[in-house]
Amino acid sequence: MARRLLSIWFPRLASDTSLRARPVEGPFALTHRSGNADHLHCLNTAASARGLSRGMSLADARAICPDLATRPADLAREAAALANLRRWAGRYAPMVATDGVDGLMADISGVPHLFGGESGLRDDLQARLEKMGLHATSAIAGTRGAAHALARHGGGIVADGRLAQGIGHLPVTALRVDHDTAEALARVGLARIADLVHLPRAPLARRFGAGLVLRLDQALGAQAEPVAAEQDAPHFGVRMTLPEPIGKQEDVMAGLSRLLERLCAKLAQHRMGARRVRLELRRVDRGTAQVEIGLARPMRDPARIAALFAKDVEGVDSGFGLDELRLSAPVTEPLAPEQIGGSPTTRHDDALADLLSSVGNRIGFDRVLRLLPAASLIPERSFLLAPAAYSTPEPIPHRTRVARPIILFPPEPVTAASGTPPASFRWRRMRFTTLRATGPERITPEWWFDDPAWRSGLRDYWRIETQEGPRLWLFQTPQTPSWASPEAQNWYVQGEFA
Repeated sequence: MARRLLSIWFPRLASDTSLRARPVEGPFALTHRSGNADHLHCLNTAASARGLSRGMSLADARAICPDLATRPADLAREAAALANLRRWAGRYAPMVATDGVDGLMADISGVPHLFGGESGLRDDLQARLEKMGLHATSAIAGTRGAAHALARHGGGIVADGRLAQGIGHLPVTALRVDHDTAEALARVGLARIADLVHLPRAPLARRFGAGLVLRLDQALGAQAEPVAAEQDAPHFGVRMTLPEPIGKQEDVMAGLSRLLERLCAKLAQHRMGARRVRLELRRVDRGTAQVEIGLARPMRDPARIAALFAKDVEGVDSGFGLDELRLSAPVTEPLAPEQIGGSPTTRHDDALADLLSSVGNRIGFDRVLRLLPAASLIPERSFLLAPAAYSTPEPIPHRTRVARPIILFPPEPVTAASGTPPASFRWRRMRFTTLRATGPERITPEWWFDDPAWRSGLRDYWRIETQEGPRLWLFQTPQTPSWASPEAQNWYVQGEFA
């Protein structure tokens, strides 16, 4: 069986996709910022008819076409649209691969007779794409290079065994060679593929590089070029259709447990863990109810996940009954295999993750925070607050320094302080007498941060144990002399020890 390849090119994929969602009358273009200027990324036929082209700066385009409508390009959405089209093209071939960022390549060997021949297949393809509002050009040939070249220069069909005649009229740029090579060929009068077909390969390779000869031989079938279809990302979803409607909570939880076992088995097969799990319940009246939970860390334990669903499933309105359950994991993360049972540390981590999941589903995962150490000697900057579900605990680095207080607060002034350290002082309208003092610990401001609280300069910290009971963290700013003013106060309390 002769090998036949179908190439599909979408010259306006990004703009067509954007206009399908929000139509625009007249010239339209998507813009992409490069350097310090916006450039046209993709434009519709009306904009092309006004003399605009891809890569043109937006300022020049506005000067030529003042009524040009623009939107910022979404490269992720464009890639997703091409991926969807690749799956859709599976109706014409068992193997479909992406060809650059705007094309597809399908191996249709043995398929055209199902559509009445290659012309019938191509006509059906073009009609369906036009109905979807997508501009596309397709071509069929015996090699990937020939199909790619013909699709980007008008399309058509190259009969088996007539590759040289079918693509000979095309420019050398259709061979997927770089711009410099194409210009060098044009300077010596080799502008078409037909001009290269009968030339000896060794002189061509010496003068223009081996890449030109490789692309030419691939297009003519002398060198093999495979079509490798990308593997589809696994879909983590299962469903259950019930012969009779159910409505009790225990029945729903029983069905959920069965679905969770299947879903977790699929997750384990791909070494993944769920971060969000969604349960969709279809009622007999065609209405739907949905319950979705988040997980503090990747998980694939059916029993622990089912426990998090119990409270929300209790509040589901089953109406006249539920006849279908769907369970999916829309957000997943890699999760390596784990030892069954686990150590006491693992069980403690699992219990903490369950607690974070339960609380996070009630008040929001962004509101459950944990303290992380920070590389700073400044008390206020020695820790970070991070969502516990999206961070991992870090051990406190060992530092040979004075212990820090258990409670920190903004500096509060001390009055009636006598001596260094003060033998007695007043704070929060109370009188304290010093029993024991440890210090000083001098901390210098971080000069690379402009913190208004530290503009007074360096500080000397003391750990003060008072006769009245509280153990306080006092500091003094030694560069502020007490004799500067009778009212000058340079002692402050910033923390309290346990």
